[in-house]
Amino acid sequence: MNEVYAKLVKCYESVKAKVDFTPKVALILGSGLGDYAEQIEVAATLDYSEIEGFPVSTVPLHKGRFVFGYVEGVPVVIMQGRVHYYEGYPMTDVVLPTRLMKMMGAKVLFLTNASGGIRQGFHAGDFMLIKDHISCLVPSPLLGENIEELGTRFPDMSHIYDEDLQQIVKKAACDLGIRLKEGVYIQLTGPAYESPAEINMCRMMGADAVGMSTACEAQAANHMGMKIVGISCISNLAAGISPKPLTHAEITETADAVAPMFKQLLTESIKNIAKTL
Repeated sequence: MNEVYAKLVKCYESVKAKVDFTPKVALILGSGLGDYAEQIEVAATLDYSEIEGFPVSTVPLHKGRFVFGYVEGVPVVIMQGRVHYYEGYPMTDVVLPTRLMKMMGAKVLFLTNASGGIRQGFHAGDFMLIKDHISCLVPSPLLGENIEELGTRFPDMSHIYDEDLQQIVKKAACDLGIRLKEGVYIQLTGPAYESPAEINMCRMMGADAVGMSTACEAQAANHMGMKIVGISCISNLAAGISPKPLTHAEITETADAVAPMFKQLLTESIKNIAKTL
């Protein structure tokens, strides 16, 4: 058995031995958004450290656990703290949680993150629906021997973010009176924030927001046939646009400020997405 797949199966068996739950939607919460998981109808929680072989999140304020429960009656599994490539894990470990949630039964992956705004007119606190992404500046999670149990050798990436799910999120935002922008997200490695010259490069490549996660998870989920939707919280303006140095504290402060609206948008979107499954 492929070594990467064997590790994934071991993690799956470890989870199933501890938690009996089948989610429909998998949700990954970005920086500053983690407490959403505590406001749902919680059925069970499982710390990453309790899963044999599972990569553990080392980012401050990331709780590092799965939360299983219900959002408006919809069974969900939530990552309360994701694993990042910059933490030193191989990319196959970074996307292991995404693959694991698909094996648990999730059909939809709902990605969220805190990102730096690149496009002119973006402001801290804006929400951006991810229409597409640029991931070629980080290693692909699909490098190496293809795992046939997960997906095809050469997966199509022309429709990574499901158009029908995007329409559902846009309608939810409209119904709630929440301003929702749209754009392309680019993932860089981190952990250092980008230089002004790098941000200029990202702009010329067609990116509207930049971060250190998400695109690799979407690639892995698409490879496995999941439907994917994503929202970025523009937590700050990117380097060279913002007049002050970037800090992690600024990111979490912005996320905290817009969290009530973000939670409303997540709940309404998940409720309506479930109707399509």
